[in-house]
Amino acid sequence: MTDPTARSAPESGAGVLELLRRFKDDQSLADHYATSCLEKAKAAEPVLRAFEYLPVDVARRPGPLSGIPVAIKDIIATSDMPTTNGSRIYRDHIPDRDAWVVERLRNLGATIFGKTVSTEFAWRHPGPTTNPWNAAHTPGGSSSGSAAAVAAGIVPLALGTQTLGSVIRPAAFNGVVGLKPSFGAIPRTGVHPLSPSLDHVGFFARRVDDVALALSLLAAASELDPHGRPLAAFHVDADQGVPPLDRPRLRIVRFEKWARAEPEQQKVFEAAVAKLREAGAIVEEREWEELDSNWSAVNTIMSSEATHIFNGLVERYPDRTSDFLKSAVTAGKELTAFAYLGAKATQDRLRSALPAQMSGFDAILTVPAFGEAPEGLDYTGDAEYCAPWTLIGAPSVSLPAGFGKKGLPLGIQAVGSYRQDYRLLRVAKWIEGALRFDPGTPTISTVK
Repeated sequence: MTDPTARSAPESGAGVLELLRRFKDDQSLADHYATSCLEKAKAAEPVLRAFEYLPVDVARRPGPLSGIPVAIKDIIATSDMPTTNGSRIYRDHIPDRDAWVVERLRNLGATIFGKTVSTEFAWRHPGPTTNPWNAAHTPGGSSSGSAAAVAAGIVPLALGTQTLGSVIRPAAFNGVVGLKPSFGAIPRTGVHPLSPSLDHVGFFARRVDDVALALSLLAAASELDPHGRPLAAFHVDADQGVPPLDRPRLRIVRFEKWARAEPEQQKVFEAAVAKLREAGAIVEEREWEELDSNWSAVNTIMSSEATHIFNGLVERYPDRTSDFLKSAVTAGKELTAFAYLGAKATQDRLRSALPAQMSGFDAILTVPAFGEAPEGLDYTGDAEYCAPWTLIGAPSVSLPAGFGKKGLPLGIQAVGSYRQDYRLLRVAKWIEGALRFDPGTPTISTVK
């Protein structure tokens, strides 16, 4: 259990850009930073349990991310560490080669800082990771360990993936910044698929500038990922970060499910909106009723494609696959090709409608989850506020905005136009500055 009011030393909350600036002036800090992170990880693991595997070699490499430890979600292949996919089937599996994004990080000089816990194949069967703010609560999923490791101040940057809500929701539950880029922005070669029409690679960090820097360095296209849609290149200055977009035009979308949001989540959202208005944002309430049909479409696509991927695995290893995965496969088998094609048509129609829906606005503002992280580790939370943007493939950012009645973080979510990730990041940077909210870093007890 942790005290949500406790805060650790400032170094635990240092972001990527801040660290890079420090490293310029202190090479000794750069040489030893990853080692200090490894010590933190080992001390926290008895309670946090964020890692499947911790690195052996944390020596610094040359490059623009030299000295920066990056934790890797355990469905992303690493050639020098096990990649278990959160599954007993792959417990001792070491891939022949790195995933595209891992190879790219190595070339940039980043320290590959171990493998973080994922739910089984990034679906619903949870791993052992706890929420760093309160070990009795889930950190969310499926990118459980990555979100928790950044929130706990162990690493300044971590990779996650999202098929429904697996970056945005855990970011909110843990009080960090989460970025799900536009669909196809980052090659998924070497990332175990769950639903290729929906799978995204994303990031967790402490600041908007940090996820922006990561995207600027990792956005690309690969001929091995047929869904790749390259973004327009942009640069993030290590000293200045992303220039905020002044007086952004924000569209508030609550959806018909708003009444189900916890009262504290509603209050935090309303307070954030009021601050943004006061700071000069142009804010308008306007629903998007057609998007309420997304939940059926996104689940039809996910179940259909997951069944194609996992049916043989479930049949071969019934004793080593969870009931969650078996249920997903069963649900997919019951769907017809007509239902799948209809869901794909809905996806195309909603994505095509996005430019008109965004006309006159720089971003949509909504919530990332229904409230605080649920108690217990068996359920990682509801993805319904994340799924519409995953279905459409629009970029989204989760920003910490407050705390709930149990002392756990609450967030807000900003959504941008498809492949307009840089503009969304500029809006998010402005929102971050207007809110001026820093949840700090929880102090984790070493005794559970």
